[in-house]
Amino acid sequence: MNERQGLSVLEVARMPDGNAGPPSGRIRYPSAGNSFCLSTIFSGVFLMSFLFLCGAVPGQAQGSESAKQIEAPKPKQIVSPDAAFAEARRLSQQGKFEEAITQLDALAAKQPAPKGLSHELGVVYYKKGDYLNAAANLKKALAENPADNEALQLLGISSYLAGRPADAIAPLEKVQTWFPSANVDASYILGICYIQTKDYPGARKSFAKMFAVAPDSAASYLFTARMLLRQDFAPIAEEYAKKAIELDPKLPLAHMLLGEIYLYKSRIPEATEQFQKELELNPGDAAVYYKLADAYSRAQKYEDAEKLLQRSIWLDATSTGPYILMGKVLEKKGEPLLAARALQRALAMDPNNPIPHHLLGLAYRELGQMDDADRELKLSEQLQNRGETRP
Repeated sequence: MNERQGLSVLEVARMPDGNAGPPSGRIRYPSAGNSFCLSTIFSGVFLMSFLFLCGAVPGQAQGSESAKQIEAPKPKQIVSPDAAFAEARRLSQQGKFEEAITQLDALAAKQPAPKGLSHELGVVYYKKGDYLNAAANLKKALAENPADNEALQLLGISSYLAGRPADAIAPLEKVQTWFPSANVDASYILGICYIQTKDYPGARKSFAKMFAVAPDSAASYLFTARMLLRQDFAPIAEEYAKKAIELDPKLPLAHMLLGEIYLYKSRIPEATEQFQKELELNPGDAAVYYKLADAYSRAQKYEDAEKLLQRSIWLDATSTGPYILMGKVLEKKGEPLLAARALQRALAMDPNNPIPHHLLGLAYRELGQMDDADRELKLSEQLQNRGETRP
């Protein structure tokens, strides 16, 4: 076989001029005497195509697709507990409590759970207002770290806000340092818990500490009487107010508080007597004139009530109570125009108060301004309904 017959099968050779071979652009096929015949060549090509289709011989497109299928997933980024806690605090500060809880719950799924997780969950639940879950997690936090005073304080406050004052007392009694995250005075909460559990001496000591007075002083009884009245414990409030006066007959505001208690019980003569005694001791207090005027108005002494209300307004023109009561007194006296002016002044200071709107509506009705009357009465009803449906 000569050199030309040694060319590769199916080779397309464009031979340059001067070389021994076929003219440029011509294809050289093997001759009949070669060991390769066309049938062998085509059989090999067919076999290669078959193997390619079957996947025995990788192709470019198939290889690319296979690479996509077998590509390994990227490993999840491992976040440290401290970083997760910081992120939960950030979300909580933005008011995204559910997202913060989800962030912390993801850590809770790990075994073992990171140290401090119960504390963080308790704080988030507290800020969210879910006090039962807050208390549950804060208890766990204290089991992990009995020296966690912040958890101790928040546990006490959460128990109180969840309607469990008895559970709140022990934690709050133990706390020596108040933490700003509570956003509430723990001493006040402790005193209220004592009241609700009828431990009145405990309440008095707590309020004495809160106001920095001696536990057995007249002032401590006065402060406790005020808190008792606010919590609707009027009989005990009366007892404590009398004790304050007994310890110090000239204690400012003691007679006034006792007068308020009598007014609350509709014991008008006794209330009037106490307000008059307070006025003798404290003639510069605008609230005393207002309270005494209230007692006089209930006794239908409208002229005396009007004079006292005017003095109260002279001393303090920023309070709406005297203006509202003045409107009511003037309306009873048959002076609807003056009553309307007083009530308009009250509404300028407190436009969302339904009481002056109602009284103003009545005054307008007496003046014959029916459209204005209907408007004010309707607005009063709307504000009243809004207040009743507010959580």
